[in-house]
Amino acid sequence: MTQPPTPGPTDPAGVPTCYRHSGREAHIRCQRCERPICPDCMRDASVGFQCPSCVAEGQKSTRSGLTRFGGRRSNDPRSTTLALIGLNVAVWVAVLVTGGSGSRLVDWLGLHVQGVCMAGGGQYYPHIDSAAVCGAAQGDWLPGAENGALWQLVTSGFLHVSPLHIGFNMLALYFIGPQLEQMLGRARFLALYLISLVCGSAVVVWAASDLQTTLGASGAIYGLFAALFVVARRIHADMRQLFALLAVNVVFTFTGANISWQGHLGGFIGGLLLTSVFVYAKGGPRRALLHALGSAAVLLLALGAIALRLLSA
Repeated sequence: MTQPPTPGPTDPAGVPTCYRHSGREAHIRCQRCERPICPDCMRDASVGFQCPSCVAEGQKSTRSGLTRFGGRRSNDPRSTTLALIGLNVAVWVAVLVTGGSGSRLVDWLGLHVQGVCMAGGGQYYPHIDSAAVCGAAQGDWLPGAENGALWQLVTSGFLHVSPLHIGFNMLALYFIGPQLEQMLGRARFLALYLISLVCGSAVVVWAASDLQTTLGASGAIYGLFAALFVVARRIHADMRQLFALLAVNVVFTFTGANISWQGHLGGFIGGLLLTSVFVYAKGGPRRALLHALGSAAVLLLALGAIALRLLSA
């Protein structure tokens, strides 16, 4: 949600006037505090104009090494993105050299709720809920999240089984990750990525079929899409290109084959909630604490939903 613009002074005729120079008409608002400013008070900003007070405040943040939203400024805003891409690629290579889509890494690290018995032919058998049922003739028992394989809630986000799958996800991460790290700071960007991933798994656990295996970084990527939306709205940026990007991805989500719309939806919701905390929390010495508490709250909400689903299964 956006905050309503701060009312500024008006003259007797109802025309807005500059909050720093009474009596001067002001039809432009500061992009940061949203108070009306006259031409003499307009300072060029990356988007629109800011008033002298907000420029001075921003300069203080810059000198202290903080981003606009309170995160520590990264010397190289690509570093976290490249590390995440490297981790995804490393897991992809490990899967590739151990059998590709038939690799046992996919079975152990991909998210599925209910445990299954894996036959030699690689097919899942439905409605098997006990390891005792899986004899030597049928194959190996593969636990699901319901059976304690909770690591799958995170590891599934680093698994890909085709070049196009990992290619599209990593390309999106490469283009939008550095922008967000530059605006939010390294710690907040990493929290955004991982918590969005867990939120995507939470919706999968609730909405997907018990035996449907889900994998890929798409939940986290959609969390980054949501973050771009919130940040762009907060700074009053032109959002037409972003809307077009989101529209294309939504259409692809619901028309493409074997795509987990649940993971996409959960990641987007998680990114929306968390980034709203980051960009709308009131500035000041307590802002870092508010960000930490907000991150914990969104993560606990996702984990609580997962726990409720698994306990009721």
